[in-house]
Amino acid sequence: MQIPHDTRRALDVVVALVNTAAEAEQPDGLADIGSLREFVREYEISDVGELGARDLAGVRTVRGKFAQVFGAPNPRTAAGLINELVATAGTTPQLTDHDGYDWHVHYFAPGASLGDHLAADGGMALAFIVVSGEQERLRRCEAPDCRRAFVDLSRNRSRRYCDSRTCGNRLHVAAYRARRKEADAGPSEQEKVVHGSQQQQGADHP
Repeated sequence: MQIPHDTRRALDVVVALVNTAAEAEQPDGLADIGSLREFVREYEISDVGELGARDLAGVRTVRGKFAQVFGAPNPRTAAGLINELVATAGTTPQLTDHDGYDWHVHYFAPGASLGDHLAADGGMALAFIVVSGEQERLRRCEAPDCRRAFVDLSRNRSRRYCDSRTCGNRLHVAAYRARRKEADAGPSEQEKVVHGSQQQQGADHP
């Protein structure tokens, strides 16, 4: 699947944001303003002013909306959620070549809050996926103890885990060990009964 560089980058931020949400054994990755600042620094989000409590609340709200898109049962539902996101953010597309980057499009309005910034750029990136007929690529990891979001960019849409080196390998190893354990255990009790019955029948008919 061909995805423009800027769209791919925006999708990376969307996925990273969704995956900051608290899970059963994972604390909230945006627990405070300090962690929000770290998120902005790590993903090099531009045009961000001084951050405060309102920004933290706004970004958490956007995070929840993005998560709903990943859980949408069909493209129509996903489209409705995305439309709501970008409408609330007040998208204002404009070309920019800031900080030495080549020309690209910012969808957030000048002076937008961080939440609106993420909603606009992330929402338009998700819109690209839906318009391309690829909504099913927005997935959650299938590992039983992991629900991390990811975008399946495999050619045949076959990716099942957020990271094949961790969740994927872990499940493959577990399945292999289960097969070995079953093989080492020998025939089941039912098989023993059937085999014993066959032997007895053979003894009764010399």
